[in-house]
Amino acid sequence: MELLLTSTGLHNDTLRDALRDMLGKPFGSANMVYVPTAAVAEPGDHGWFVADLVRLHGLGWREFSVLELNGLPPATVLDRLRRADVVYVEGGSHYHLARSVTGNGLADGILDALEGRVYVGVSAGSMIFSRNLTERSAEVLGDVADLHVLGATTLEPPFGLFDWYLKPHLNSPEFPERDDAWADRIVARADFPIYFIDDDTAVRVSGDKVDVVSEGRWRFHP
Repeated sequence: MELLLTSTGLHNDTLRDALRDMLGKPFGSANMVYVPTAAVAEPGDHGWFVADLVRLHGLGWREFSVLELNGLPPATVLDRLRRADVVYVEGGSHYHLARSVTGNGLADGILDALEGRVYVGVSAGSMIFSRNLTERSAEVLGDVADLHVLGATTLEPPFGLFDWYLKPHLNSPEFPERDDAWADRIVARADFPIYFIDDDTAVRVSGDKVDVVSEGRWRFHP
């Protein structure tokens, strides 16, 4: 399985080059499936969503398809994923995204569909693979309210592939509270490993190998 777990998408040349290398062919020869599910649960202005969609589409894919995880038969969702070379899962509410996967019975099918494809996560889309994506991590990270606003008090991790957790937007101007002191406070409460990445960084997973590609800053606390 090939995963490129970003904070803000294909934000720079290094991240775009990393995706080309993982894909093994030009973008113009590849099919893209774009999943906006996490974004629709996020309140406020969605200009960031439109900007990322336009930027991604502008890379010139052979086919660019938009796929919502809710409201379609699971077989349809999985067939659409299998048509893709790249599955790009947008940011927003990682709790809504995780519950959409589990609530629609898609977890095993998605993992199977991702074999032989490249998955690109953006923020929420990068956060859903940890087995520590639970109500406990919500307490550690201080975003229990984001879980409760969905009417939920518990959370089942949809995939549980890694013990480490990924937290995006370190030192981002869009999230000015996410500085190093903020990360230090989280680390002091956490009982699981955490990657903190900025908007110019991605965690890359290729089979059992995990590394970081970056033009910016990142931290890992085992």
